Amino acid sequence: MEIDVIKLKTPLREEDVKGLKVGQRVLLSGYIITGRDRIHKYLFEERPSKTEIPFTIEGGVLYHCGPIIEETDKGYRFIVGGPTTSSRMEPYEWFIIKEYGIRGIIGKGGMGQNTLEAMAEVGCVYFHTISGAAAYLADRVVEVKGVWKEEFGLPEAMWYLYVEDFPLIVTMDANGRSLHEEIKKASYSKLRELLEE
Repeated sequence: MEIDVIKLKTPLREEDVKGLKVGQRVLLSGYIITGRDRIHKYLFEERPSKTEIPFTIEGGVLYHCGPIIEETDKGYRFIVGGPTTSSRMEPYEWFIIKEYGIRGIIGKGGMGQNTLEAMAEVGCVYFHTISGAAAYLADRVVEVKGVWKEEFGLPEAMWYLYVEDFPLIVTMDANGRSLHEEIKKASYSKLRELLEE
């Protein structure tokens, strides 16, 4: 059976993401940025303007990832970089989506209600990517274009990457649907059934 895959290129437009639905598979190409705990906390607390960030992130995709990066005489080389658990970024993500015009989040495990509401308001989706396949995902990174906040340490810095055919699945959409919540509710319901038997 052939599975439909949607090909998208950054920067994403509102209409690009509002048409996406939970369960759809996507191959993403273009520029993305990484950010995990320290970058999220910095953006939330210090609130730098978009012009203070050296990359264009409006319409961009933010990857929850702490990559292993090698510095060479020709620049940086992306070695491995799988998704990190997204729930740690929940206290900050709603603000970052709204303030910086993020159209997509990549991670694992999903996010909470505040993020889901911000996604619906702005037009943003959450993409789940393959956990445990950091080397495979690194092969989708064509070039490391830059780094910001290098003083945070290489895994915690914001990296500006060019990717091709990065494999994703939509698990939270801009219409207020979360596959993560649906699975959790179904699991609790099944657990109650088993306990009542």
